[in-house]
Amino acid sequence: MLGFVDAKPKVGYFIGNALRPESAVQHQLRNWKVKDRMSRPVVIQENATVNDAVISLFVDNVGSLIVTNEEGRLIGMVSPKDLLKVAIGNTGAGAIPIRMVMTKHSQLVTISPEDSIAEAARRMMVHQVNSLPVIRPDGTADDRSSGLEVVGRITKTNITQALVELATDL
Repeated sequence: MLGFVDAKPKVGYFIGNALRPESAVQHQLRNWKVKDRMSRPVVIQENATVNDAVISLFVDNVGSLIVTNEEGRLIGMVSPKDLLKVAIGNTGAGAIPIRMVMTKHSQLVTISPEDSIAEAARRMMVHQVNSLPVIRPDGTADDRSSGLEVVGRITKTNITQALVELATDL
């Protein structure tokens, strides 16, 4: 009950959590905040076209774009997969508004700047995504989506850079 010794049926006894020292790596991953490691958000307006999105993906060399409304609030994301779905076999796909092909806000996984890097990595793994929009409520909106200000993005690359930094400091 004190956490010094734990037991499992058919396994036996083993050292409990109270006696396991937390490694420096675990401590650092829990203490690093998303705001310390995030990248600038790469955004596109909801009235942009599929053609604009394709150009932006290549120019900015990113794996996804954050879609915002006129006030700069999160309304969705678009990935190359979203663009491919609409472009294959559709010669007029370049003129389609991005809001018609994006992943809507209600289906997105987001993260706060105050969350840990470990939590960001966990969400990416659980939801099988390559990046998360970093958002914070702006406190001025009445509905859920228009009140989310995009302040950055956290990607697998950001997390990998943090892990490499930890590994080289050991």
